[in-house]
Amino acid sequence: MSFLVKTIRFRVRTIVKALVVVAALLGFGALVFSQHPLWGRLPAGERLARLAQSPNYADGAFRNLVDTPMLTTEESRLSIMIGNTFGKAGNRRPQAEIPAIRTDLSALDPVEDLVIWLGHSSYFVQLAGRRILIDPVFSTNAAPIPGANVAFEGTSLYTADDMPEIDLLLITHDHYDHLDYRSIRDLLPRVRQVVAGLGIGAHFEAWGYAPEIVHEADWYETVRPVLELEIHVTPARHYSGRTFTRDKSLWAGFALTTAERRIFISGDSGYGEHFAEIGRRYGPFDWVTLDAGQYDPRWANVHMTPEEAAQAAEDLRASALTPGHAGRFSIAPHDWNDPFLRIVAASEERSYALWTPEIGRAFHLDGRSQVFSPWWENVR
Repeated sequence: MSFLVKTIRFRVRTIVKALVVVAALLGFGALVFSQHPLWGRLPAGERLARLAQSPNYADGAFRNLVDTPMLTTEESRLSIMIGNTFGKAGNRRPQAEIPAIRTDLSALDPVEDLVIWLGHSSYFVQLAGRRILIDPVFSTNAAPIPGANVAFEGTSLYTADDMPEIDLLLITHDHYDHLDYRSIRDLLPRVRQVVAGLGIGAHFEAWGYAPEIVHEADWYETVRPVLELEIHVTPARHYSGRTFTRDKSLWAGFALTTAERRIFISGDSGYGEHFAEIGRRYGPFDWVTLDAGQYDPRWANVHMTPEEAAQAAEDLRASALTPGHAGRFSIAPHDWNDPFLRIVAASEERSYALWTPEIGRAFHLDGRSQVFSPWWENVR
């Protein structure tokens, strides 16, 4: 055997061994990565058996009410990732602090029906004497990797320690900008009841929550963990998953109804006929907050544009609309203030009032006169 052949074979064996080592290291790293509590847990046992009976679950995954391809152009996911990382960034982050008002939540009169926007899709709500927290993200980055998806300056006003006792914690779905491991863990001593879509309870139990306080429901099911209000779990047009999984838990919105009020939280959702159906079943609504940010033509099915959110508000028969999913994190390649500029234009001559409070400002649901300034105009 010639020296050249021996050399080639040696090099091939060396390369193969190196590839095997790299593959083993990657596999081990992925295993460790996937077992970290940050990533959550998949439904199993009785929980898995229950969700498998859902009409919205088939072939091992949840599905939307209508066909909803994730991507709506010919561009691949890899191309989108590269373009978002290295392409023209635009004005995705404000250059100055976002104006905010730090309200003392514990000092609020619990009999007042009010809402405080905590930024992005997080809300503190008082309704029928109950304190409700929706999709709380107190971490300064909404991603599994430190330093990724960092919150805008001035928007991280609160921590779990600033929260009073929470009667109801509502989670719309398990994406990192809605279900934050550290926030959920820190809130554990303060939370009395949790309501979420099917499958999400697996995360909470893995993170230390008692199974008896976690209530899961399917679309159009009603949960009543407290006497004063009903929580109707409603469809959304989106998807779920944390890092390595997809659609193993249900994404949803919430309609909250009491003897005096009706409010609606869309969670993440593309536009669809489900909004009109929710309006028929549970409306009209005194106030709604709708996904109106992080939109892009490449994923047009799973997030609404401001113009679609304006139409959805009318479908819901809303008296007032607050745009959500904006103002704290930048996930899509549009300018950070684009959702606010467009929702103002889209709301002209609509049947509802547009409410655009600063982060941390309390606004009331009792019909009193309230004025909201275009605070984003003073931020560059």
